[in-house]
Amino acid sequence: MKRTPHFTWDDLQFFLAVARTGQLSTAARQLRTSHATVSRRIDRLEFALKVKLFERNPRGYMLTGMGQRFVDTAERMEQETERLRTDLSTGSAAQGGVVRISAPEGFSNFFFTGVLPEFTAKHPNISLELITIQQIMSLSRKEADIVVVLDPPKAGPYFTEKLTDYHLQVYGSRDYLTRHPPIESRDDLPDFTFIGYIEDMIFAPGLDYLDDVHPRIRPQFQSSSIFAQLTATKNGQGLCVLPFFIAGKHPDLQVVLPHEVDLRRHYWITCHRDLRQSPRVRTVIDFLAEAVRKNAPAFLGPWRKTEN
Repeated sequence: MKRTPHFTWDDLQFFLAVARTGQLSTAARQLRTSHATVSRRIDRLEFALKVKLFERNPRGYMLTGMGQRFVDTAERMEQETERLRTDLSTGSAAQGGVVRISAPEGFSNFFFTGVLPEFTAKHPNISLELITIQQIMSLSRKEADIVVVLDPPKAGPYFTEKLTDYHLQVYGSRDYLTRHPPIESRDDLPDFTFIGYIEDMIFAPGLDYLDDVHPRIRPQFQSSSIFAQLTATKNGQGLCVLPFFIAGKHPDLQVVLPHEVDLRRHYWITCHRDLRQSPRVRTVIDFLAEAVRKNAPAFLGPWRKTEN
């Protein structure tokens, strides 16, 4: 008699952890177990299903075509399991787990980390992983559960919601502005030292804004880090385009041409549509949306109304 393949829900959790991270060691840390246990569970699942789910190579575990198809099935089972746990439980214990978030450095360091204590107090059973590297993390490859972006995905199976507008202006330190001639119009700006992003490392079109200030501006100091740009500006290195929610916290910085130069950008939050119903993912999205709403003046500055 032909035996029916047998595997447990635990095996699927191990499979999803490896599928989302591509690494046994990272999956093991998330699952709080050993590298060997994760490997053994994956081998057992492949044996039970009689299919190869991963290609093993020196860079990690890559999903096969069948493995990618199996991800969709396993995630649906994960969602149903979490819904059931929510129905059977009360309180935050039903919403436990790890949520990986990818967000720009500015949003992460100058806003998100500031509201983390409130999140932890409300949801102690949810562990957060925050990625701030300068690139777009792939939702389709499960590199992140939630992504905060400046430019939302144009297509695909994604849930996307606008978090907020935010405004940017040209700033300089008071010392720098005192040591240089007055700036009377936008056409004066190319004559001043500017700080900006490294052009060929700009990972989002929304960060390519110097041309919007003046097409002849060429930055003399460039960095992929907004924190480095802020520090250089505070140290009197030159002028820099900075978000109000970052620069507004530093009284030693002064707005240049406040009524003439104003840029508006947006933050969006997005996740794979299948994960939108995951209780832990939904909890993080809802918290972030509410936290941004409560802190709207920090993002909008003198401009109080968001524009849709």
